[in-house]
Amino acid sequence: MMPPTLATRLGTTTHISALLRKAARLGLRTPADLSALAVQRGCRHYWHDGIPEQESVGCDDFTNEELTLALLNVALPFDPNAIRCGAAMAGAEGNSPKQLAWLAKLERSEQVLRYVAECGKKFEPENPFWTDLLALLPVTPPPKEGALPHPTRFVEMTGFIPGVGRKLVTQWERPRKRKIAA
Repeated sequence: MMPPTLATRLGTTTHISALLRKAARLGLRTPADLSALAVQRGCRHYWHDGIPEQESVGCDDFTNEELTLALLNVALPFDPNAIRCGAAMAGAEGNSPKQLAWLAKLERSEQVLRYVAECGKKFEPENPFWTDLLALLPVTPPPKEGALPHPTRFVEMTGFIPGVGRKLVTQWERPRKRKIAA
């Protein structure tokens, strides 16, 4: 039996995704494959044994915007880790809000991307990226309670800062370029 899709959890219908078909042609057939590519592109927070360092698919073949919407796709089997990786990829440096909104519309994943963007705006109110993205997305009903990860699953939180002491600092989890050892 197939696991339920994100669409099922959200109470909508699942569709045949052109983007997920493209991903499958490139060898990205499962949420784990997509999450591994996000890790390879800098979402090191989600790394685990077994993920190779080398990107399995380059940005020329599958853009960060496409990876974002593949991970947040309602046609994908429900996978909280994939959704968290998708939220991180949404905030990747250089992403086009216009491209993300367009892909979300094509993939019927506007509700999920809007939820992520609202969370981003909450944690990074000064970041114009989230405002721009929200302006391009239609207003959608909030997702069903518990259908998507809690907003705190998209951020890093510190409780103790050396030299400062106890202080809560939140930072949106996003891909970071790896430092090359000299």
